[in-house]
Amino acid sequence: MSLKDQLNIQKLPKHIAVIMDGNGRWAKGKGKFRIFGHQNGVKAVKETAEACAEIGVQYLTLYAFSTENWSRPKDEVNALMELLVSTIRKETKTLMKNNIRLEAIGDINDLPAKCQRELGEAIDETKGNTRLTMILALSYSAKWDMINAIKHIALEAKEGKVAIENIDTAMVDKFLSTKDYPHPELMIRTSGEQRISNFLLWELAYSELYFTPKLWPDFNREDLYQAILDYQQRERRFGKTSEQLA
Repeated sequence: MSLKDQLNIQKLPKHIAVIMDGNGRWAKGKGKFRIFGHQNGVKAVKETAEACAEIGVQYLTLYAFSTENWSRPKDEVNALMELLVSTIRKETKTLMKNNIRLEAIGDINDLPAKCQRELGEAIDETKGNTRLTMILALSYSAKWDMINAIKHIALEAKEGKVAIENIDTAMVDKFLSTKDYPHPELMIRTSGEQRISNFLLWELAYSELYFTPKLWPDFNREDLYQAILDYQQRERRFGKTSEQLA
């Protein structure tokens, strides 16, 4: 029986988040420049998104570029921005074909104007798609997002629109850039690294974490199915006991 056939479609995670790690090491292992790894990572993005859409996952968030990534060598950053523009332009037809809606979170205003324009056009063109929502985290930092939420809540309190004693988790959710999406049930990180790296810190509070040694360009739909199977074998208690769940 194939891995896909082993999946319990009734217990699929509604939202999967992915830290796409290992592009640079993959390229270095082949004696190539780091951008070669990023270019080949696009294939893994396509395969993962299409597999999620096929089996019924509703949301897929990809950590594409963190605020910390701006500190990388200028040549690599420029090449990544060019790759982002060309990929969005090239793959919009594929998104339409697969009924996938594209959205983005992060400090988008920090992206080059050309990137912002291509991203905005793709988001607008795919906004009517309903099979899967693919969210790109670009120039994204969970701490940045949480600080912005705190500032907005503080302003609401200052203006008397909200009482401090009424501030709760639902209110924080409301002011995060992820407010329109459910929290991920499963977070996958490739390359063997076992940390969250400033990604969805608030939203991953009760997510199942799955780490694989596969480098991102080598990640395929079979690896995705394996991660979901692992998730489906876990007991999600949310602070309760096994007996309470039973």
